[in-house]
Amino acid sequence: MPLATTHRAGLVDQVIEQLRTAVREGEWPVGERIPTEPELSEQLGVGRNTVREAVRALAHTGLLEVRQGDGTYVRATSEVSGAIRRLAGSELREVLQVRRTLEVEGARLAATERTEDDVAELRALLARRATELAEARWEDFARTDAEFHRAVVRAGHNGLLTELYLGLTEVVTASVAATSTITPGAEHVPEIGHEGLVDAVAQQDPDRAVAEACGFLDELLSRVESS
Repeated sequence: MPLATTHRAGLVDQVIEQLRTAVREGEWPVGERIPTEPELSEQLGVGRNTVREAVRALAHTGLLEVRQGDGTYVRATSEVSGAIRRLAGSELREVLQVRRTLEVEGARLAATERTEDDVAELRALLARRATELAEARWEDFARTDAEFHRAVVRAGHNGLLTELYLGLTEVVTASVAATSTITPGAEHVPEIGHEGLVDAVAQQDPDRAVAEACGFLDELLSRVESS
């Protein structure tokens, strides 16, 4: 994919998107060094500071890796897979522990405060999630599953809890992917369903909602701790 000259405002965001697309479409395979900062600056028609900031942002997400004195290399094909690389061992365990703290209370609130529209959204996300799982679309599945959990928390209609949980969007998505598949090409780990949680929320049964949320998160924690 040839890089295009950037013209409008938001130059850093535009450069980030072009670099992200080049990686996603295989222009630069994983492990390959990308063009140098001066080369990218010339191809994109932007200053070197803009390129540097965009590369720094993508390195932070795990998509790129900056090796001092050597260059910048492609580390992953997407931010999700890049984040998975960082979520290993005890760090993944810590993410799941924080998820458990927030999602269990989120489930309890959802069961008492949900609206019919909230329930409809949860069921629609479950259906989409099931389709993506059946088609082995792992990254789409991870994003939809994370969106489902956000929707559960949002259904509790506690603005502060929702904002706190939104701040974990990237790591929640990565933790879903990390606990659903091991590595590309590896055998799929049995999926944990969420139908019981949605039913509990729909039936306004907070005790069951808490039990359902605790159950699947405890299972994920046990998988990590035994791996």
